[in-house]
Amino acid sequence: MQIKSRLFFALFFCSIFFTTSGFTVVGHRGDPIKYPEETIQADDSAFNSGADYVELDLQLSKDGMLVIAHDDNLERVTHTNVIVSQNNFDTLKQLKYDNGEHVMSLNELFEHYKNRPNTKFILETKIDHGLNPSYELEDKIAAVVKEYHMQKRIMIHSFSAASLFHFRKIMPDAYLIFIVGSLKRINFSILPQVNAVNAASDIVQEHPFLIHWLHKLHKQLFVWTEMDESPSLWQWLINRNVDGVVTNFPATGFKYKLAKSGTKKYAINRSGIYFGKTKTATMMNPYVRIKEKKYVKPNQRVNVTYGVRVDDRLYYQIAEKTFISAEFVNLDLRQNDIAPYQDKKIIAKPHTKVAIYRYPDNQAKAKKVLPANQLFKIQNFNGTPKNMWLYTKAGWVKAKDILFYGFFKQSDFKQYNKLPRVSQYSNLVLLPFTPEKLVYTPTYLESQKQMKQIIY
Repeated sequence: MQIKSRLFFALFFCSIFFTTSGFTVVGHRGDPIKYPEETIQADDSAFNSGADYVELDLQLSKDGMLVIAHDDNLERVTHTNVIVSQNNFDTLKQLKYDNGEHVMSLNELFEHYKNRPNTKFILETKIDHGLNPSYELEDKIAAVVKEYHMQKRIMIHSFSAASLFHFRKIMPDAYLIFIVGSLKRINFSILPQVNAVNAASDIVQEHPFLIHWLHKLHKQLFVWTEMDESPSLWQWLINRNVDGVVTNFPATGFKYKLAKSGTKKYAINRSGIYFGKTKTATMMNPYVRIKEKKYVKPNQRVNVTYGVRVDDRLYYQIAEKTFISAEFVNLDLRQNDIAPYQDKKIIAKPHTKVAIYRYPDNQAKAKKVLPANQLFKIQNFNGTPKNMWLYTKAGWVKAKDILFYGFFKQSDFKQYNKLPRVSQYSNLVLLPFTPEKLVYTPTYLESQKQMKQIIY
């Protein structure tokens, strides 16, 4: 009996470790590196990449609608100089992001996700109660959350202590997070009102005692930063007992969460496509990686059931006992996204060191750069329309780092014009090239005034 009792406690504490040793991954404004921020496409991408929550910003329109937008002025994201608070929602809804989606209300967001219980959100109130004494924003958020029964699927965070104090009154059970950019903002007047603190990463790195101190007070600690995919920062974070990370790279956050929790395999269940120019062999498993005499052929569609991370590499399971490296399968690009680029070549931008990567991941940078004054054929694509990767015989490069070569014909631009704005790369070589110099000769583009914006 004593042995059984010890075994029970051993298993109990092991279960605690495996359920608490990870951290919450929050997609900052969705998945903004891959898709336009705070759109359904960006939110879906964050959830599909492993985010537990998506963080969104809320403001009030002139007619009192809850608008999902970070900036007061929407020019940065919609290319139209419009102030949220000075316009009715019917006007704001006409504005489009680069992917074609319109500016959205919180009601529309909840309506879209109401039947997907695993999608959860952190809502940020964009308000300064020193300038605006009204609590209309908070009251309307509470009303919409209750209307859509989202109480258990949202957390609320804010730089405004007054905003959080009000939420504690009108939503006593809400999970509230205080955002701070300075240690001086954390005090014992605000802490009893909130469940967690969301601190800038440099504060936590400079004052690591903050983690233990907040945990002693039974408060959680989230970390935010303009996150990149620097392994050093992520390694520092996962080796500290932080409770959550708010990141622009939810897929990277999920990767480190898996690394910390020890999990290797996770469900994906999405269709993909292989854009490579030649067939590529599959393997029976990603652990030994012995190639089979089975192949995925150019433009073949596959059903990705699982993702498996081994030795910091991602592999997709596409059939029973059949795996392929994730670099060869596109989940977010379709044929139309790459049509204008697929038969083109690329060249390094003048006087620019274009980094080469072993596979399409910012952490896979190789110790070499794309040779200057040399054309390379595009052999494969990966990424998303906004954040596209290109494969050449030299390795993977980022589409934004190079020049696309060969847009000399009218037919090229017909395809190009059909792309949504998010897919229209402007780094195009418009004139024929020789290794010694650029030779200026008349091109179709020069006679088309409407294409003047497409120029390196």
